[in-house]
Amino acid sequence: MPKLALVRFIPFRRADILQMCLQEAQLDTAGLAQFQMGAAHIERHFCDDFHQVKHTLKDAYFSLDPDADTRLVHLDNSDNTADLARQISQLLERANYDKVTPEVLSRAMNSSSLFDIRLVVNLDDFAEVLLYTRGVSERTEEIRGPFNLWRKNIDFINYDRVVLYLRFKDKMDKDSPFADCRPGSTMLKLFQNVPEGDLEMLFPNTQVGMRLRDKLMIGIPALVSGGIVLTTKLGATLVLTGSLLGFWLGLHKEAVTLDSKALIVLLAGAATIAGYLWKQFSNFKNRKLRFTEALTRNLYFKLLDNNAGVIYRLLDDAEESECKESLLAYYFLLAAQQPLSAQELDQRIEVWFSQRWQCQLDFDIDDALQKLAMLNLAYLDGGYWRICKIQDAPLGQDVSEQANGV
Repeated sequence: MPKLALVRFIPFRRADILQMCLQEAQLDTAGLAQFQMGAAHIERHFCDDFHQVKHTLKDAYFSLDPDADTRLVHLDNSDNTADLARQISQLLERANYDKVTPEVLSRAMNSSSLFDIRLVVNLDDFAEVLLYTRGVSERTEEIRGPFNLWRKNIDFINYDRVVLYLRFKDKMDKDSPFADCRPGSTMLKLFQNVPEGDLEMLFPNTQVGMRLRDKLMIGIPALVSGGIVLTTKLGATLVLTGSLLGFWLGLHKEAVTLDSKALIVLLAGAATIAGYLWKQFSNFKNRKLRFTEALTRNLYFKLLDNNAGVIYRLLDDAEESECKESLLAYYFLLAAQQPLSAQELDQRIEVWFSQRWQCQLDFDIDDALQKLAMLNLAYLDGGYWRICKIQDAPLGQDVSEQANGV
């Protein structure tokens, strides 16, 4: 299993980050007031920013939404597909999601499923497939064999959140499993707690296959029971059939009389064989059905949202992430009471999470400082970052009212 890299995602709520910072008590009265005003300024800015992003995404996704229940008015003939993919990618980046590379996806497709089922996915059914993950960890789970004959521990990579982006082809083949879907539409799905080896179960065209072990568990009992049927129930039928074939092939000259008794023997034998074959076919179908039911039941608890609902969740996640990163960079820059380089500030934040909250992460300091500079809360001077004084009276009056609840 490859060594995991530290993730950018901060696994705490924005409100909790504020309280965690305030509990450090590293700011004097003036510093605390400035932090509260800056925090309110940060939150208000990103609230307005993502309100606009939401409407832009809604317009881009509407014509591609397979669940839309409002009429599409063809006033604009532009293709939103490329624009939507770009906007979704930017939103996921702001929400601290990482794109699954083709190498990781290929490794997941070829690895053994933790779910103990062989899954088959045909990616050629789609025009575009993108996977994004957030929150990765190493886990161990005990796997039990049939009838609890053996047990073993499996180490695997687990993703806390997985976003699946699928775009259907503009022209569907008649034999495609999505022939009834609207051509060119886009599907979005959000899942939780997905092992890397089970990423293929998230696709809508996943098929349950039979592993060698499953085939042996069906085939060996079938051969044994088949031998028993041949020796105990088909003896008379086999003798009569052999005599008929021998006479027809000229192996012996003694004719076989097909009277009513002989016909009954042949029909009984045919019925026995048909019943045996049907039973084995039913065993095969029932085993696949049990696998399919287990897969459906497992997905029921992993699926969090679909299509437009995924966009709204991602918007909230992205706003939370942007605010958390900005708040942390602003607080620790204030608490330092001196200019800091980006590297020094990054180290202080990461050490604080590691020692104070037992959380290992790769804080995105460059992005956080860029946001502070954009908001006029900090500026770069000779390689060191300094805090800007908030002197705008209307801004200070407005945020001080909100700061009482911070």
